[in-house]
Amino acid sequence: MAKRIVPKEKVLNRLKIILAQKSKTNLWLAEQMGKNIATVSEWCTNTKQPKLENLYKIARILDVEVRKLIVPTKEKEEE
Repeated sequence: MAKRIVPKEKVLNRLKIILAQKSKTNLWLAEQMGKNIATVSEWCTNTKQPKLENLYKIARILDVEVRKLIVPTKEKEEE
């Protein structure tokens, strides 16, 4: 099976990156949230996006600011 490559403009969340930084797995997050592992995997691969309330729950579980889970629209904030 060929690996699916997500175009850069379709990468909306950084969940996979944050999980790796925290040394956590998709399975661990799925268990913490009471979600199916397939659902969390879809979020991590940006196949599907979590609802806003789930992003806040993920942020609390991983102890990060919710905005760290989302790809910024600008490289640097304008002053």
